[in-house]
Amino acid sequence: MTRLPAGGITIFARRAARALLGLPALLLVALPAWAEQPYDWQLGLQPAATPVRDRVDGLNNELLVIITLVTVFVMALLLYVIIRFNAKRHPVPSRTTHNTVLELVWTMVPVLILVIIAVPSFKLLYFMDDVPHAQMTVKVTGHQWYWSYDYPDQGDFSFDSNILSDAQDKQSGDPRLLGTDNVMVVPVGQVVRVLITSTDVIHSWFVPSAGVQEYAMPGRTNEAWFKFERPGVYYGQCNQICGINHPFMPIEIRVVSADDFTKWAADAKKKYSSNDDGALKFAADASR
Repeated sequence: MTRLPAGGITIFARRAARALLGLPALLLVALPAWAEQPYDWQLGLQPAATPVRDRVDGLNNELLVIITLVTVFVMALLLYVIIRFNAKRHPVPSRTTHNTVLELVWTMVPVLILVIIAVPSFKLLYFMDDVPHAQMTVKVTGHQWYWSYDYPDQGDFSFDSNILSDAQDKQSGDPRLLGTDNVMVVPVGQVVRVLITSTDVIHSWFVPSAGVQEYAMPGRTNEAWFKFERPGVYYGQCNQICGINHPFMPIEIRVVSADDFTKWAADAKKKYSSNDDGALKFAADASR
C-alpha cells in the first residue's frame, strides 16, 4: 500500500475539511430546486408549502417520537427476557399463566397511547375538512388519463392537462413523468377551494407539498383546499390505480403572485374560450 508523505496528509486533511464545510452551503443551494418535487435518494417527506401540510408534518414528527419510544421499550423488554430468563439460568421454566396487574397494564397502556395519538389526528382531520373562506374555486375533473381544470369565478374557462413526452420534458425542464402541457395556476397566499370529481373511474388528486389527497369519484364532488405560502412549481400525481395509463396522470401547479395570476387568468380566458368556441363549431358542423 502506497503511503502519503506527511505534507500530503496535511493537504488532504485540509481539502477534506473544506469539502465538509462547503457541504451545508451546497445543500442549501440544491434544496430549493428539490423543494417542490421528489428527488433521487430522498430521505423524509417533501417540504411543506401549505398550512395543512405543516400540520401533517407536525403530526408525523409526533408519531415518530411515540413509535421510537415504543420500539425501544419493546426491544429492551425482549433483551431483558432473553438475558434474564434463558435456559441456563432457568432450566425449569415458570408455569405462571395469569397476572391481573400485568394484564391490566399491558391492556391500558396501549389504549392510552392510541388516545394520545387520536386527539391530534382528529384535530388535523377537522382542520383539513373545514374549508375556510375561499378567495377562488377550481374544479378538477379526472379522466382516463388526464385532468381537466375549470375556473368558474375567473371567467368560467376550462382546459385539459396532459402529460408531456420525454422530449418535451427535456425541452421545458420539467421532471420526467411530472410535466404537463397546460398547468394549473393559482395565486400565492390565497385560500383556494378545490372541487374534485371524475367522469369515468375513481382517480385521486394528490399533491404532496400541499398536503392534499382527495378522491375523484364519478357522480360525486369532493372538496379540498390549500393555501400556498410561497411561489413555485409543485408536482403531484394520481395515486389511485385507474387503468393502464394510471402512471401518466401528473399534476403540475404553478403558484404565482396575485398580479401575475390576474394577467394569466385574462390571457387564459381568451385562449381557452376560443378553444371552446372552436370545439362547439366543430360539434355543430359534425351534427349537420
